[in-house]
Amino acid sequence: MKFELQATDIQSKARAGIITTDHGTIQTPIFMPVGTVGTVKAVHQRELEQDIKAQIILGNTYHLYLRPKLDIIEKAGGLHKFNGWSRSILTDSGGYQVYSLAANRKIKEEGVIFQSHIDGSKHLFTPENVMDIQRTIGADIIMAFDECPPYPCEYQYAKNSMELTHRWLRRCCERFDSTEGKYGYSQTLFPIIQGSTFKDLRVQSAETIASFEREGNAIGGLSVGEPVEEMYAMTELVCDILPKDKPRYLMGVGTPANILEAITLGVDMFDCVMPTRNARNGMIFTSQGILNMKNEKWKDDLSPLDPTIGGYVSTFYSKAYLRHLIVSGELLGGQIASIQNLTFYLWLVRQAREHILAGDYRTWKDYMVKQVMQRL
Repeated sequence: MKFELQATDIQSKARAGIITTDHGTIQTPIFMPVGTVGTVKAVHQRELEQDIKAQIILGNTYHLYLRPKLDIIEKAGGLHKFNGWSRSILTDSGGYQVYSLAANRKIKEEGVIFQSHIDGSKHLFTPENVMDIQRTIGADIIMAFDECPPYPCEYQYAKNSMELTHRWLRRCCERFDSTEGKYGYSQTLFPIIQGSTFKDLRVQSAETIASFEREGNAIGGLSVGEPVEEMYAMTELVCDILPKDKPRYLMGVGTPANILEAITLGVDMFDCVMPTRNARNGMIFTSQGILNMKNEKWKDDLSPLDPTIGGYVSTFYSKAYLRHLIVSGELLGGQIASIQNLTFYLWLVRQAREHILAGDYRTWKDYMVKQVMQRL
């Protein structure tokens, strides 16, 4: 993987760049649709590429390991061939799922013993086998195995968790560097910064992660319930430490406003389930603001969902029709809404990139945050 930093906004720390993997180029800042089990929910690959204009999508190690299981993915020739996505893929290591399974897991130095949410069977994830699993899945960018501490947590817990994540990272790197990909293309390992909302721990973790000199770095353990001001403070703190010539990935974030503010602080890559999860509940993101499609006010509004952002779904379907589908419980409603929201998110980061290159990102962002987060 290669990263070229093309421009930094003169009014902020916002950056524009290009990531190159063996499956193509990715223009940053970028939003990555979440395809947890090998699919972005309710959206097929042609829509992702042609309408939404996604450049990279996510898969999840924990979920893919449990279902459909590694033997099927390997037989297919890796996740790209299994799900028919020809562009780049990133896989989360499963650390966040370990965090969310607190009642059904046990963390030890060796790794994590957890129970499957599918059938209750017990499994062990270690830094080593998580590298092997992600090698088999075949993502272009794979994540180190980490522990994501809950919020709030005691200082000592956050410190112990961070130090464990660092020890696990060393083991991840040793295993990753001693093995090769299975499908004839290169893979890249990103470490993950932890430390909860404690400034000294975040500084220590960022410095430690940077010392490993991997091709990119991730910021984890945020957007887990902490105040948004804390999220921004920790993000800015670590971005000022991380090397400028490598991409920075803020994991699991977030709302359109979160993304625009974090771009201001120097983040390059984002993912979040919000656009598709909220879509299935009738929340639509547009360039004019947020629509609740269950509201009566859209019942006879025959205007397009969002003519500004382009894309078939955004210009073809009316608000009234989508509302009808949503309130009727039709599956097509969730699909149209998901495509609309993802189209908007990818449009938003493209617009951000254009304004970074033009040198007026901060001014545009201050206006756009208010615009896209207003309830219509």
